[in-house]
Amino acid sequence: MRVRLVLALGVAVLVLASCTSSSAHSSTPTRASTTNPSLVAAKPSAGCKATTPLAAGEQKVTTSSGGAERWYYRHIPAGYSGSKPVPVVLDLHGYAEGATVHTKMSALEPFGDTHGFVTITPQGSGTSVPRWDTKLDSADMIYLGDLLDEVERTVCVDQQRVYVTGLSNGAFMTSAVACKYADRIAAAAPVAGIRDIPGCKPTRPVPVITFHGTADGFVSYDGGLGARVADLPAPDGSGKKLGPAAVDPSAPKGPTIPEITAAWAVRNGCKKTPTEKAVAADVTLISFSCPKGAEAELYRVTGGGHTWPGSDFSKAVVAAVGPTTSSINADELIWKFFQAHPLPRS
Repeated sequence: MRVRLVLALGVAVLVLASCTSSSAHSSTPTRASTTNPSLVAAKPSAGCKATTPLAAGEQKVTTSSGGAERWYYRHIPAGYSGSKPVPVVLDLHGYAEGATVHTKMSALEPFGDTHGFVTITPQGSGTSVPRWDTKLDSADMIYLGDLLDEVERTVCVDQQRVYVTGLSNGAFMTSAVACKYADRIAAAAPVAGIRDIPGCKPTRPVPVITFHGTADGFVSYDGGLGARVADLPAPDGSGKKLGPAAVDPSAPKGPTIPEITAAWAVRNGCKKTPTEKAVAADVTLISFSCPKGAEAELYRVTGGGHTWPGSDFSKAVVAAVGPTTSSINADELIWKFFQAHPLPRS
């Protein structure tokens, strides 16, 4: 039962942090790229000069940031040469989920083996309940910037193709990272938790693809937090649950997931009114008319829970997270979107 509770991933305890940021870029975003993605040449990182290439597979790496010890999983794809720059996907876990469980949830490591990208899955802060502080000036945000530096220094990375994704609280953090590090992150894919960060002024439009279930019991599709947040473990490690006090039914719900996606789209220079297209019996693609290279897409899963679409692990914990659709596969759609959106050359 404890494992299932941890897998709830609700993350909503930090939703207020994602809405009260006090630090953001102040420069004006540049226009989106109109270049054919396949014509954007790779930009080798310093790690391409390493004399001994890293071995393929997963390794737990201990590092530090701001004087604190941190760690992450680094998964090098089969066929990595150490001299040819490869894309990187930063994959962020949900509240109480932790990096170890999340590698099973997203399964991006084996997917990256097939498609030739490095997967970096860092552990958030919190000793008993791993989580992300989504403020733009938080220690976690600084850590992820330091982590990008370290990865580019130690791995042969294509700096034009560094991406971020994450689930729930990891999706909140994905939204914040895309804002803070817009000059480094080519595209973002928050799953079950896209956020429009107040005060966000990215240096460029960041293309986004997101997924959300209409029956999400933790991060409500209709706005605000779901009742299941009460079942999440308290962050102090006491073993207690957050309880009903974590969800105030009288509090304003806040913007809906479609409204949040629309706000992101408008910031990217897109038209506010979207179009809808059924892609499966239970899945609708909501997309916006955007400048090339600044696209925004929302996959609405009718009856879907707080889940990673297409994930076998997600399906196995239905009691904890709700129904997972098999009509689409988030990994496939995310990677296709990422491939189409390298960082434009300055």
